[in-house]
Amino acid sequence: MQERRVRGGDQLLNQEMEAHSSGFGRKRKREELNGEMKEAERFRKLPRRTLGLTEPAPFADELVAAKAPYVRVSMEEACRGTPEDRPVRVYADGIFDMFHSGHARALMQAKCLFPNTHLIVAVCSDDLTHKFKGFTVMNEDERYDAVSHCRYVDEVVRNAPWTLTPAFLAEHRIDFVAHDDIPYISAGSDDVYKHIKEAGMFAPTQRTEGISTSDIITRIVRDYDVYVRRNLQRGYTAKELNVSFINEKKYHLQEHVDKVKQKVRDVEEKSKEFVQKVEEKGIDLIQKWEEKSREFIGNFLQMFGPDGALKHMLKEGKGRMLQAISPRQSPSSSPVREERSPSPTFHLPFFTSSPFFSPPPQHSGSHYTGKDEDD
Repeated sequence: MQERRVRGGDQLLNQEMEAHSSGFGRKRKREELNGEMKEAERFRKLPRRTLGLTEPAPFADELVAAKAPYVRVSMEEACRGTPEDRPVRVYADGIFDMFHSGHARALMQAKCLFPNTHLIVAVCSDDLTHKFKGFTVMNEDERYDAVSHCRYVDEVVRNAPWTLTPAFLAEHRIDFVAHDDIPYISAGSDDVYKHIKEAGMFAPTQRTEGISTSDIITRIVRDYDVYVRRNLQRGYTAKELNVSFINEKKYHLQEHVDKVKQKVRDVEEKSKEFVQKVEEKGIDLIQKWEEKSREFIGNFLQMFGPDGALKHMLKEGKGRMLQAISPRQSPSSSPVREERSPSPTFHLPFFTSSPFFSPPPQHSGSHYTGKDEDD
């Protein structure tokens, strides 16, 4: 109804725009539109009931029973929409052990079956569940509390019956019963909801594939050793876990072996990282060595190669050495030798100064003759 009012307001806005464009009866239409818009705003600002979002759902035995006569609504009336003060009362029951997303999705579907729905969720007690289905992980109080905190639930019925009777349906003023359409075989019956379906009060929902309480318990049983070892490590005693002394020692040994394995894995990972770093550094060194070797070889060839600088230096040095060592060539015409000056006469001092000796006379062109020759 609220959505219809809002859509009506949008249509009126469109009409106002058309009226402005046409230019006829602006004032009158504006007044009408303002009145309609105020009414639309009034419906739009109605507070939403948020009890299920702020508080847990109440229990049915704690509520005050309604005094109005119980009159069921038909499927057509429920789908068409009921007044706000008369929601369609939908009932969904179950064990709800280890409450999970599959349960929540089923309750969400039940809540969304009709535009105005009051969802009543019933939870069976431990005695009834252990008798007809089996042992539960959570006790009944834990299951009641888990369901009451689901945001789709408006009311919780504790200690629900296994089979629905007309008296129970009338007591809780139930219009429809929501459950998946798969026949529920239990308590010597092919389908406990058969009479509900025949009465036209059954509203089917869809199961969520891939998750269920039985699947979760199967995972726990499959990984039992892992969970026991984890809880022993967290401080639980073997007695609390119902584990024998030998199994306790076995789990401690397995825990020690796993720690050693983990250390070995850590060492392997670190060694792989170290080898990878060494390889990366080796590749970098090889690349740098190749670059330096190319540079060194180029410089070497430039200096000592066949056309290198050293060869030119040696050639120049050899030419200079040969030029320095080789004598100068004689000139073609030799100059005339000059006549030598006569060598000076050598006189001894003691002969010149002695009175008893006088040097013999010198005659040109004659030879000196001594005393013996005179004799």
